[in-house]
Amino acid sequence: MSKKLNVSLSPHVHSGHTVGGAMYGVIIALIPALLASFFFFGLGAVVVTLASILSCVAFEYLIQKFIMKKEPTICDGSAILTGLLLAFNVPSNLPIWIIVIGALFAIGVAKLSFGGLGNNIFNPALAARVFLLLSFPVQMTSWPVPGQLTAIGSDAVTGATPLQLMKAGMPQDFSTMDLLFGQIGGSLGEVSAIALLIGFAYMLFKKIVTWHIPVSIFGAVVVMSLICGVNPVEQLFAGGMMLGAIYMATDYVSSPMTPRGMIIYGIAIGALTVIIRTLGAYPEGMSFAILIMNAFTPLINAYVKPKRFGEVVK
Repeated sequence: MSKKLNVSLSPHVHSGHTVGGAMYGVIIALIPALLASFFFFGLGAVVVTLASILSCVAFEYLIQKFIMKKEPTICDGSAILTGLLLAFNVPSNLPIWIIVIGALFAIGVAKLSFGGLGNNIFNPALAARVFLLLSFPVQMTSWPVPGQLTAIGSDAVTGATPLQLMKAGMPQDFSTMDLLFGQIGGSLGEVSAIALLIGFAYMLFKKIVTWHIPVSIFGAVVVMSLICGVNPVEQLFAGGMMLGAIYMATDYVSSPMTPRGMIIYGIAIGALTVIIRTLGAYPEGMSFAILIMNAFTPLINAYVKPKRFGEVVK
């Protein structure tokens, strides 16, 4: 036969969007938050970001080229985005060798061991973040105070994050405006909620993501915060809530495909996050909540699967 039948994974409806276009669109949306992290943490944030991105790109190229024996896909932007999101989940003074280990876990274990982009069950950057948190808890929970222009591995003055203060019941030295604009301790991607929201508006305008997952998470957080007796505004703007809800829970591969499934997924993430924050051992629960619901995504997709075209409804 001169013509071959090409079989590929669904969906098969072409929308005009490309993988590279979507990945680079998210990267563009993250630029305001990236600039905010550079402003508050200086050289340390720059070096952490570059080390994370370069490590992720290098590991993806080497593993695909020499282990998987396939054409590297580093130009589609997914490795760059993974590296950027990984950097957003770590302190600005984290040693480079720990960042490299995290990049290897994100690309080699959480992504390529499942077959690469489109096949991974869990968000690679979040999986790496939790792996580093469990492996290097001291380094991953030492948060430089903003405004020091910290360098990699430096003995910067560290302080508690807003979530740590709330968890310990200590006096709070931050305001809602501090949470919005970034005058707080935390990872690179936690310091400016307003910058992350600007990126969210850009992605909605470009139709890179839909509102279903982030808005469902925010709504569930407000309701669960009121039930648990904590401040919903602080829960929304503190920690990795904005970063996780907008940029990580919305990952195409590890989130549900239908709008109804996305809403179920988002509500569960928001509720789990507040429960872990208030009742669990860790002050932050966003990463764990997203990874837990990543595991439930196939079940959600099966539950809300639309009827086949032409199927008779019994």
